[in-house]
Amino acid sequence: MCSREPVPPEVRALTALLERRWSLSVLYAAHLGAVRFSEFEQALGQVPPATLAARLADLEEAGLIERRVLDTRPPRTEYGLSAEGRRLAPLLEALTACSRERRPR
Repeated sequence: MCSREPVPPEVRALTALLERRWSLSVLYAAHLGAVRFSEFEQALGQVPPATLAARLADLEEAGLIERRVLDTRPPRTEYGLSAEGRRLAPLLEALTACSRERRPR
């Protein structure tokens, strides 16, 4: 059965954000517990630092990631999924399950 209804604008806006290179990977790393910039770099591998910083900023602006500057010497910045970002957990877990079930072609 094929739906003839267009994709809602809010869905298109969210998918446009998630389609940006590294966005889903950043969310996935945050879902698994990465909080420091260096932890994201380690989890993602070859992501350029400028790209990682841009994706974290994009996801923060969209309300999916929260950025916290800790009052330490020197100051530390940590990131985590916001309440809205945690709502994507079923999607991230479905991606994990699907990727484990796929057989190489």
